[in-house]
Amino acid sequence: MRRVSGVKQRLQAQFECTMSAAPQPQIESSVDKMNAPTAKSQTPPAHVGMFQLLNGVFVVGAVSCLARLGIPDLVEHGPKSADELASQIGADPRALYRLLRATACVGVLSEGPDGKFSETPLSSVLRSNANPSLRAFAIMHGRDWHGLGWSHLDYCVRTGKQALDKIYGMPIFQFFEQHPEEGQLFQQSMTDLSTIDGPAVADAYSFGEIHSLVDVGGGHGLLLATILAGNPHLKGTLYDMPHVVAGAKDGPLKPVMERCTLASGDMFCSVPAGADAYIMKHIMHDWPDEGCINVLKACREGVNSGGKLLVVDNVIQPGNDFAPGKFLDLQMLIFPGGCERTEKQFRDLFAAAGWRLSRVIPTAVPESIVEGVPA
Repeated sequence: MRRVSGVKQRLQAQFECTMSAAPQPQIESSVDKMNAPTAKSQTPPAHVGMFQLLNGVFVVGAVSCLARLGIPDLVEHGPKSADELASQIGADPRALYRLLRATACVGVLSEGPDGKFSETPLSSVLRSNANPSLRAFAIMHGRDWHGLGWSHLDYCVRTGKQALDKIYGMPIFQFFEQHPEEGQLFQQSMTDLSTIDGPAVADAYSFGEIHSLVDVGGGHGLLLATILAGNPHLKGTLYDMPHVVAGAKDGPLKPVMERCTLASGDMFCSVPAGADAYIMKHIMHDWPDEGCINVLKACREGVNSGGKLLVVDNVIQPGNDFAPGKFLDLQMLIFPGGCERTEKQFRDLFAAAGWRLSRVIPTAVPESIVEGVPA
């Protein structure tokens, strides 16, 4: 919520700056004098900042609900009232108005003087037809398993174990297998995120000397499709679990299928052999070191001479600066049991599997490309 407020404040400041290009006469009232800032700006009390942090959970819940109801889709072509929207989705008009009003106060929708709600840049990315779209990602954050998982963070911190094992008696990916609707939502979320970070990865790395690439745990293949589209000389293999690969046949890879192979199996045991490079995005962070080393060893055994390993993940930096990866690290603790890593941790992980970390390549998104070569 604090970050959203900051964005709105910066936009307001830019608007005021633009509007005040020409000097205007200043008329100072007694109210102005009362509200004038002191020479030394005062830091807000700590409880104010804490309220902003704690209210974040309310914002997430409201935005997730808005996405699930499909409201951003319905206001794409013009403003609508709560009554109009309620009749379209089968909701209580007064309750819906309260949701719309709440999301509008953080910039997701905008309420006009006539009481109708219109699209904003933030609401537009929650449309199902947006590019990029964060609709599935927002809905996922409101699902029962996700909320229950975070409510068990203290259990995870005390034990180092995963929340869903305690809640449902099974790990997260087995849960997705047994609950296909949740698994599909998760895969759609990951595919949608790849529309943002996939191009950043493809732009940041030169694939010119690579002729065959295996995307390990590549989901529905959007990252691989993005890389193949920009590198016509390249052939690719999408490798994931059977039920995931089955959902990829008519997905993003379809336009480049003549240069792509679909393969399924257990990455902890083996990967398709004979590739110039193996790439993994948001895979290593899912697993503890032991599991990662098994996957990296399988890639080491399969890679061609002089080949490369490309791990796309957050690389945690020292210090107290805000970084999304530090909270994503807690998400990994709660659900799959992995973690976000520092450069040293990646270096040690690579070495344990027969790789040498050669460089860390930043991208236009928070993720970096951690490159390895055979040791």
